[in-house]
Amino acid sequence: MAENNNKIINLFSKKDEYEGDRKFFAGFEYVRYDKDLNGNPFIEQNLLDYAKNCHYIVRIMKERGRGVSLYNYDVPSEKLYEFLEKFYRNELKGKIIEIEKYIPDGLA
Repeated sequence: MAENNNKIINLFSKKDEYEGDRKFFAGFEYVRYDKDLNGNPFIEQNLLDYAKNCHYIVRIMKERGRGVSLYNYDVPSEKLYEFLEKFYRNELKGKIIEIEKYIPDGLA
């Protein structure tokens, strides 16, 4: 477990190199990016094509009898909102433990 903790990156631990300060809206912190790491402006279609190919592994802890189980859901990016809405409406129950982006080979 300690090894995994070392891999966690705190995105808001320092000032953002590209846009400066953290901002706060609707109860959440965010940092806006207008350019990629090479300084090029983002191209909308490239971002949309990238997103289509990504999946999210959503790990859910559920109480089962005398213990807990961990469920790993494979959620395509276009269905992530739908999946999370099921928790909001109590159609799916459990505790979200982690949401990890899965990038297929050759996409990165």
